[in-house]
Formats: sequence, C-alpha cells, structure tokens
Amino acid sequence: MSFAPTHHRKAAIVALGALAALVCVLSPIAARQTKSQTNSRNDSAISSVCPVVYPDDQTPASRGYHYTFFGNAFFINDEGYLLTVAHVLETFRDGGQPYILVNRPNSPPKLLQVTVIAKDLQHDVAILRATTNPFAGKYRVASLPLAADPVVRGQSVLALSLHPQKLQNAYSFDSTREDSSPGTVLSYESTQLEKSAPATDVFLLSHPVVKGQSGSPVIAGDSHAVVGLVEGLWLRGTPVSIAKSSAQSGPTPGAAIPIQYAIALLKEHNVSWRGVKNDDGRSKE
Repeated sequence: MSFAPTHHRKAAIVALGALAALVCVLSPIAARQTKSQTNSRNDSAISSVCPVVYPDDQTPASRGYHYTFFGNAFFINDEGYLLTVAHVLETFRDGGQPYILVNRPNSPPKLLQVTVIAKDLQHDVAILRATTNPFAGKYRVASLPLAADPVVRGQSVLALSLHPQKLQNAYSFDSTREDSSPGTVLSYESTQLEKSAPATDVFLLSHPVVKGQSGSPVIAGDSHAVVGLVEGLWLRGTPVSIAKSSAQSGPTPGAAIPIQYAIALLKEHNVSWRGVKNDDGRSKE
C-alpha cells in the first residue's frame, strides 16, 4: 500500500476545507436567488390581476372614486385583453359600465373602462378589453401565459387575487390587498354553472376560496402559466359531489374553470394570447 506524501495530503485537506467553505457560502446565495426569482415571478403575475369594479361616484373625493368591487380579471396580452368569469359581469347586464382598477408606479391606482368582448355562460368565462390600453401607458401591468395542457390530480397550483382593504367602503386611491393561495388539484367535477345550460367540467382546489376571488388566475407551479379561473367557494347544485371528491375533511374546497374553455372562446373571437414555450421556443397550442 502506498500513501501520498504528507504535504500532498495537507494540500488535499486544505482544498477540501476551502470547497466546503465555498459550498456553505454559495448555498444561502443560491437559496436567496431562488427565492428572489420566485418573488419576481409572483410580482409579475400579480401585476396582471385587476379588480373588476363599478364607480359609485360621478366625481372623485380625496381618496379617489368610491367603488363597488365584484371580482378579478387578468391580462393575457399587451393589447389590453383580459379574462374573467362571466358571473362577475352579471350586475352589468342592465347597462352598467364595468371598470378595472389598474396600478401605476409611484401613483395611486386608476379606474379604466373595459368593453365586454364575449361571454360563454355555459362555461362561465368572459373576455374583456380595456378601452385605454395600459400597456401603452405608464401603468404597472403584465400579462400571463395560458397553458394548453389540462391540470392533473395532485398538481401544485397558486391562485392570485386582489381585493379592497375594506369591501364595503372602497376607494380607488387606497391600496389593494393581495391574496396568494397555494394548493393542489383534487379532482375534476361536472356541474351546471348556468341555469338551463348543459353540465360542464370544473376542477377542485385543496384550499377554500374567499368571497371576491372569482375570476382570479390559477397558475401552475411548474410552468407558471394559467391553468384555470377561480369559480368560487362552492359548486352550484353539487354539494354532495364536493364532499365525496374532497380528499380532506374541513372547509369546502374551491373550484376553478379549466383555462381550455377560455382558450376556445379566445380562438372563436380571434384574440391572441401567450402560451407556454416548447423546447424549440414555440408556444404550445
């Protein structure tokens, strides 16, 4: 048996010690970088979300316009198009003008009118477009990609939404509150989302959904693309199926509309969106 010279062994020990010290230094840095990247993605995602509101005043007060909050919508391209659930717009059927509340850098949020481009009541999805494109102005906005592939049971997802600090006394100059709800997909269910309409599919979320989150994007944990829209805390007419399908006891799970229904509506009305990239750089259809 042969041994390395003593000075070689000492050099190897010193090198290993230096390597271990380097790993100890780099590991926290890598962890901080990963956390920073995650926070950056979430910041970009939340910048795509806008509360859907109706201004109650004709002129602003010191805190801006007093408004009524109905739910959320989110941008899908830089042309000012958004998606939401159709039932958020039910209040505006009698001629009311919907608005979105859009954030601005170093300025209070601003109300922008939106036009309803299309609604699919059976699947509870709707397309909106801001009449003033915030991507062409000084607004803090972003758009989210849409996933072509359906979610699967056990998949990690994140629901993001905004709502006023005070639901009953909201003003446009006040900051909004962010809700970030991580969870997993429990199962698919069939339900009737509109009276007299055929049944449609939704998928259940492992976490409950609070009032005001309807229309918010549900984002896949791996691709960071939208896989659904928050439908609400309950499924109409199917409380028994919810209880049976839920793998957990406790609060009723939330429900989401698969994004594929929204994609079909976008295609029908020739509205573009951003998809998840393939390995060759092209978007999935």
